[in-house]
Order: sequence, then C-alpha cells, then structure tokens
Amino acid sequence: MVNKEQLYDAFGELIYAVAKADGLIQAEEQRMLENILTAHPWASQIRWSFDYESKKGMNPEDSYKKALDIFKEHGPDPDYVYLLDVLKKVAEASDGIDANEQKVIDSFQSDLYKRFVKDAEENNWM
Repeated sequence: MVNKEQLYDAFGELIYAVAKADGLIQAEEQRMLENILTAHPWASQIRWSFDYESKKGMNPEDSYKKALDIFKEHGPDPDYVYLLDVLKKVAEASDGIDANEQKVIDSFQSDLYKRFVKDAEENNWM
C-alpha cells in the first residue's frame, strides 16, 4: 500500500513531467505551481519532489512512469481531480498548453482510467 508521502511525491513527479514535456521548465510554470500549492496541505512534499526531479535533470518519461506506477498501486483518490487541475494550470502558464504537455496530460487521464476500469472488472466492482 502506498502512503500519502509517496502519493504526493508522485504528484511532484507528474507535474515535473508535464512542465518538462516541452523541453524546458519556464519561470511562469514555476510561479504558477508555487501559487497553486499554497493551499494544499501536502504542498511542501509535492514541491520537494518536483524540485528533486528538476535538479537531477530526470527524464520526464521516467518521472511519468514512476508516478503512474504509484497511482496505480494507490488506487482511486479524490485528489487526482486536484492534480489534473494543477497539471493544466502549470502547462497553461507559459504561452498556453504545448502539444507535448497536452500529450502527457491526456496520457495520464487515459492510463489511469484504463487501470481503474481493469481493477474494477477484475474485482467485480462493476
């Protein structure tokens, strides 16, 4: 079972993957992330994870895969709606959502949905 710290680390990893998808994390994206996170109780954990990925120059695809694995293990969570909103706002912060950023956001929605439907079918929840 994934604990909350791991879940919010994964939030930071996915936000990093979206921000880095167009090749560069812009200052506007950084500011938007800081503004959005101020109200979240796990803001420092999410930001720490984002900064870690950034400082290490992680491959965004690897960060995406790590985050998705955590989300799949964790299962459904109401905070995914919040995360999706953060992803969109960060991507929009610098000249709108780039095609590569949109691709990561769309993949997140699709991959997570497919996983949860599969889990539901396997566990006869549907």
